[in-house]
Amino acid sequence: MNGPPLGVLLLDKPLGLSSNAALQRVRRLGGGIKAGHTGSLDPLASGMLPICLGEATKLAGEMLALRKCYQFGVQLGERSETGDAEGAIVERCPVPALTPDAVEEVLARFLGAQQQTPPMYSALKRDGEPLYRLARRGQTVERAARSLVIERLQLLSLQQDRLELRVLCSKGTYVRVLAEDLARALGSCGRLYRLRREYVEPFAGETMVSLEQLEAINQPVGDWPLLPADRALMHLPALRLTAPAVRALLHGQLVHGAAGGAALWRLYGADECFLGLGESDAADVLRARRLFNSARQQPVAG
Repeated sequence: MNGPPLGVLLLDKPLGLSSNAALQRVRRLGGGIKAGHTGSLDPLASGMLPICLGEATKLAGEMLALRKCYQFGVQLGERSETGDAEGAIVERCPVPALTPDAVEEVLARFLGAQQQTPPMYSALKRDGEPLYRLARRGQTVERAARSLVIERLQLLSLQQDRLELRVLCSKGTYVRVLAEDLARALGSCGRLYRLRREYVEPFAGETMVSLEQLEAINQPVGDWPLLPADRALMHLPALRLTAPAVRALLHGQLVHGAAGGAALWRLYGADECFLGLGESDAADVLRARRLFNSARQQPVAG
């Protein structure tokens, strides 16, 4: 394959491995390739972890803002210090008799825009130190509530003291906190006992690959099952540029009258080659936001 590898790997992160540890294993399997993941998963969570390889790492920041879908299990009647199965149980509560209709009624209250306070056991930092380290020392600090949106919240099954649910939510949603809040609204306390990320938009229905499968492939990165970099940005409009416009952007110049309005764009050159990202303002002035090195190999005559 000519040039640096470029694409997105949809890793099925296993239980018990941090997102960074999974990323480093992918890098080693890829011969030290530049890579970055788009949104951490806790060690006790499994599921889709998109990993950008090569120049596609320039798009990782744009992908962080996309919605995510999780399937999760809530154990009612007990609350842990971490909100999941990892921490010690710090509270036990009675569990009321629940019916599917009663649970659905409560779930409906959690839909839409809302505020959520991040947990102490999180990677958020205070004065450069992760909150989970403070929590392990028994310290609690104020955390500002964050805005989020719950798009869908579906009951999959109900047992006496366990719920299985699916949620589609915006970035910044802590499912552990959601589980605790749901349990409280149902008249009990609760914690996660299982969490799996089914997909990150726009990759719903796409096939994931495990670390074991990558090891078994035993092929160069270019032969891995990668998605094209622009596949992650299909929610953005596409803009085809002329050779002079490409040349101008490559030289850091502005392009007037090419976009047709204010937007963030997927940029394409000759032969539908994906060049990167551009942004235009209300005056229809286009500027480069993220351009790949491959853009410099485009024909710019004319």
